[in-house]
Formats: sequence, structure tokens, C-alpha cells
Amino acid sequence: MKAAVFHGPGQPMTIENIEIEKPNRNEVLVRTRVSGLCHSDLHFIEGKYPTPVPAVLGHEAAGVVEAVGEDVTHVKPGDHVVTCLSVFCGHCEYCVTGHQTICSNTAVKMPPGVARRLRWKGEHLNQYLNLSTFAEQMLVHENAVVKIREDMPLDLAALLGCGVLTGYGSVVHSAQLEPGTTVAVLGCGGVGLSTIHAAHLAGAARIIAIDIDPAKLEMAKIFGATDGMDAKDPDMAAKIIEMTQGGVHYAFECIGLKSTTEASFAMLRPRGLSTIVGMIPLGTKIELHGFDFLRERRIQGTMMGSNHFRLDIPRLVEFHMQGRMKLDQLVSNRLKLEQINDGFSALQRGGIARNVIVFD
Repeated sequence: MKAAVFHGPGQPMTIENIEIEKPNRNEVLVRTRVSGLCHSDLHFIEGKYPTPVPAVLGHEAAGVVEAVGEDVTHVKPGDHVVTCLSVFCGHCEYCVTGHQTICSNTAVKMPPGVARRLRWKGEHLNQYLNLSTFAEQMLVHENAVVKIREDMPLDLAALLGCGVLTGYGSVVHSAQLEPGTTVAVLGCGGVGLSTIHAAHLAGAARIIAIDIDPAKLEMAKIFGATDGMDAKDPDMAAKIIEMTQGGVHYAFECIGLKSTTEASFAMLRPRGLSTIVGMIPLGTKIELHGFDFLRERRIQGTMMGSNHFRLDIPRLVEFHMQGRMKLDQLVSNRLKLEQINDGFSALQRGGIARNVIVFD
């Protein structure tokens, strides 16, 4: 099959013919139809996070089941599915307490370099986040996919596997946003726009979008933002406290920067909650004012929006089919696999929500 092979930070991916294993017990072989280009992949491409190479990147996809291994019960050949990196075992400490995104079972959520599912030139090729969606086929654990209705367009369903799910989960599960509250979202890329949209669906009274790109601030209005602010404004936090008469109830940092993480905490009202959605580079330390904790301001992390993707993704599909979600507006461009490097270059430049790779 064809796949985009990642050779290391700063190097372009190359389109290669690689080999994939047949499904073993509890594994599913999926024909990839669509894969999104996510900023999380870009962190690895830029070397901000490590991963063994060579590898096939990609983690946001939708496709059709081609074959299943022994004991697979959730899907069968022909089913339409969305993949998710939040693969879970279902019986570790975190799974049984409802925190499947941080499942600790390394037999299911295999660490980087462990999976032996791909080969290139007869040698081991690393799988990425137990998925590797930048390929014509994926071999994954049964608990890394969820079945969806067949009339859901797969080019839109793919977005639900990471960006939309993370934004939705951060609002609904991580922050448990209350209707009528005031929200700030720092960063209006695919995840940020999805967070804005989820806050709007959850009944936030005021949603302040924050970004350095005026085009993204305009786009944010489509998804429910009531206000926009330039992230380069040195008085951003003070201005938000003034315009909200005391600060926001909820802030969501969707970029992964030290400065915006600290700003998200600074703009909270007493008892406010900042949720850090973005991937902060390894080694980065965050500085906060100790006095703010006496005002019961809170800050928390989230992994993929603390999602329950087997439940969340079908619900999001229903929202879309009912016309309540704006997934179409999230897709900026549809590209071929051979255009993947151009797609990530566009993501680095900014001004887009989500590019997707459409496989023939």
C-alpha cells in the first residue's frame, strides 16, 4: 500500500510502498478513506515531541473495515468507522473509573516503537499513536475505532476523530461548562474552532475568540464566537477582565504555548477554570501568580478532551446529521496523499481550519 513515510524532523515525508500485517486477535484492518492534517502531527514533524523514525504519522481518520481478527465484536467488514488515538483496554484503573483517554495498559496502548504492524523495505516501520493514518490502510486495535452510520460523509467524519472530539470533550467532559457562563478560547485553529462551537452548543452566553490571525477571528464567529481579540495585545488579559466585569468563567488554551497558557489563567474570574488543551512543548515550565490560587482560580490539563469516543463520536454524528454542527466549514482543502507536505506547510503558515487527505 502507499503511505507517507516520516524520516525525521525538518525532512519532507516521502510517498512509499509499504507492507502491513494481517489482523491478529482483537485487531481491525481499515481501508483509509480520509485523514485530517492535525497540528499535533506538526509538533512531531517540527521535533517538539519525539517519536521513533522512520514512521507513518497521522491520527485523525475515517474509513471502512476490510477484515477483523479473532474475538473482534464491535465491528465487521464493511462497517464505516472513525479512528481515535484514545485506544483503551476497558479494565485498568483509569478505564474502570471513566478516564479511558489515559488508559495505562501498554498491551493495548502500545508505547512508541513497540507495535509491529508495518514494514518498509523488509524492515520494521514505526506505527504512530497506534494508528498511522497517512496510509491507504490501518491495522489497529478494536478499541481504537467506533462504528458510525453509513450515511455520514467520511470526509467530515474524519474530523471527529481528534480535532472536533478534543474541542467538544474539553468543554463537556473536562470543564463541564455551565450554560450562561462566559468563555475565552485562545487559538482558533481546528481544535479552537471546535471548542468555540462546543461552548456555543453547550449554552455559553459569551465566547471570546483570541488569535493573532484576523481571518481566524472572523471564522470563529461562524462557530459561535461573540467577540474577538488580537492575541498579540500585551494587555489582553486585563482587557478581557474589564470587558467581562471580572474575568471569564472558563478559559481554553488551544495552542500549546507558555504565554497563552499563563494568559488563560490570568483572565479568569475568582473560581474560574482554565483548561489546557494545546500540546505544550516538552521541557516548558509555566509560571503563575500564587495569590491567584487564594481566589480559587483553577487550572487543569486534558488529554483529547477527556473523551468517551465510543459514545461521543456517534452523538456528534447525530448533531451533524440534524444540522446542528458546522463540520463543512472546518474543511479548508481536500488534498491527495502526494500533497501532504504542502498541506502541513499551509498549516504552519496559518489561516486555515483543517486540511484533509482524501484517498482514492
